Amino acid sequence: MSKLPFLAGAAALALLSLPAAAQDHSGHDMSAGTPPGDEPMDHSRMDHSKMDHSAMGHGNPDAPGEGSGTARLPANESGHTGLHIDAGGGWMVMAHGFAWGVYSDQSGPRGDDKATIQSMLMLSGEKDTGWGRIQLKSMMSLEPLMSNRGYPNLFATGETAGGEPLVDRQHPHDLFMELAARIDIDVGDNGERLFLYGGPVGEPAIGPSAFMHRGSARYNPEAPITHHWFDSTHITYGVATLGYQTRRVQIEGSLFTGREPDEKRWNIEKPRFDSWAVRGTWTPTPSLALQASHAFLKQPELLHGAQNEHRTTASVQYANGKGLSATAAFSAKNRDPGETLTAYLAEVNWDLDDHHTLFGRIENVKNDELFSDHDDPLHDVPFRVTKFQAGYAYRIPITGPLNLALGGSVAAFDKPRRLDAAYGRNPIGATVFARLSIGH
Repeated sequence: MSKLPFLAGAAALALLSLPAAAQDHSGHDMSAGTPPGDEPMDHSRMDHSKMDHSAMGHGNPDAPGEGSGTARLPANESGHTGLHIDAGGGWMVMAHGFAWGVYSDQSGPRGDDKATIQSMLMLSGEKDTGWGRIQLKSMMSLEPLMSNRGYPNLFATGETAGGEPLVDRQHPHDLFMELAARIDIDVGDNGERLFLYGGPVGEPAIGPSAFMHRGSARYNPEAPITHHWFDSTHITYGVATLGYQTRRVQIEGSLFTGREPDEKRWNIEKPRFDSWAVRGTWTPTPSLALQASHAFLKQPELLHGAQNEHRTTASVQYANGKGLSATAAFSAKNRDPGETLTAYLAEVNWDLDDHHTLFGRIENVKNDELFSDHDDPLHDVPFRVTKFQAGYAYRIPITGPLNLALGGSVAAFDKPRRLDAAYGRNPIGATVFARLSIGH
């Protein structure tokens, strides 16, 4: 029996509840494109305005922003809204995160449905010094409470559950997503800095900022099916990055552990520092961030232990500062031994006003992991699949930095006819969600 009527009913119920849940914020002075509820509170020890996470610091509004790890964002997207506390001694503490209740229904023979809670909490401390800046960074998730099989996501692959490869599923994230520090040293009068980043858990200099830190994916409830082409290294056990930056250019290199996290999601794994990456980023205007990177990953996947990987990425991120964020990206995984598998991604998030948001994503990926059974004639056969996804979110301020977003999305796929027997002729993915966040 189809569950689409159930999804439609849940979405309608959520929409009917909006007038009662909405609050009157006519008295607030909000900048265009800023979700309500992110404005500062009047509190003697707190500053809920945007914390300066620009790469140059010193409060320069045109300085590039910082995404996950050491990745740069457009200046128009810089800073994290959330709870900001003056801890004294020049230290500013920031808390940002979300708990995201999602019900997903994926149709077809390989489809499944499941209700899950995705979560992330980011805690960091930052201090400007006379010679530069110190940052202490942490990020955690309670997704290990979820089954190791994660949640249904047609055509997604990567990692394992019970020793078997995950196919058509998105794996849960580890408890520790980041435990790292960054030190910036001023080496010039115009924003030139050397920086060192690293720790037991972090993200090396590969690709654009991870999807959960991109404004273009802010309200999208599903991980990209290209996740393991762009973001698989965003939780890495053992990272050290050295870089040089100006206000427009950043060049960096990393040593890190190539192996992806295992199924033991509560622990910290042993660092190996057996892989490397280099990345260059150019931020010519406050609205743009362009990056290119190349990396060598030693035996990244447990079930392909004899294969190393060379990964090349390029991306463009755009933010107009008025509610529109977009990302376009390319990645090529060159397995050694093995062929090169490529992926393309384009996503957008558009805050129409203080409450209404439209979002979407288009992905195209060549994947040879859709049939894990070695006796299947389609095992290791690469197939190119395209996913089209569109969604809507209604944003509601609660109090201070707390916000609620209600919405949903629908996805359709273009695939080879040879996959009809496994996936059905026209599989559909649908979600409804409620996202409670500190900041946006």
